[in-house]
Amino acid sequence: MLDSSPARQATVLVVDDDADIRDLIIGQLHQENYRLLAAASLAELRRTLKEEAVDLIVLDLNLPDGDGLMLCRELRAEGADVQIIMVTARGSAIDRVLGLELGADDYLTKPFEPRELLVRIRNLLRRGRSDPAARPAAARFARFGPWRLDLQQRRLVAPDDSLVMLSSAEFRLLSRFIEEPNVVLSRETLVPERRATAAFDRSIDLQVSRLRQKLATVPGGDELILTVRGEGYVLASGVEQL
Repeated sequence: MLDSSPARQATVLVVDDDADIRDLIIGQLHQENYRLLAAASLAELRRTLKEEAVDLIVLDLNLPDGDGLMLCRELRAEGADVQIIMVTARGSAIDRVLGLELGADDYLTKPFEPRELLVRIRNLLRRGRSDPAARPAAARFARFGPWRLDLQQRRLVAPDDSLVMLSSAEFRLLSRFIEEPNVVLSRETLVPERRATAAFDRSIDLQVSRLRQKLATVPGGDELILTVRGEGYVLASGVEQL
């Protein structure tokens, strides 16, 4: 018998101490049939997460009772898999990379076009439903070059079995390479949730650079991710599922 029960509404929590911005974002999201919640502080956010099953957080970084960056790090350390879009006036590439490495799934700089935020939310929620890393995997490890990627613990294992920890952004990036080894991947393909701005987003190059630095800590790891000028990046290695 086919299951005719309707799909659960995605729940989106908008966190910003500016009521006008909260109302603007919520007004844009009403047309998408999301279940919408709002918070004006980290304390309210924490309280809401204890009481509600939240799928995605639109998180302003500058809140009256703390820093959204630290909150993001704490949530990831606690094992929370909620999707997070950081929204902030801090617009440098380094700030974006820091936010992504501390566990954000996307990063949007103020002022922003509300429709762009809407597209990014759609893409993240879609990815959350289809991301292979979010589903039970048949294989525990993926071997490439001298490395093994632990698909469950989301960390690298060196040939001597020492561990190298990956940020959430680094794990997602490496997972994309492993899904399509020896294939040139454009920035838009590597970060589809940021497709509209990926061609000009230097933070993607910085993320690739940091991932390369970790891979290069063992012999043979320094030439795994290659740049193809004008096209993107390629994982120059076969991949074996273990």
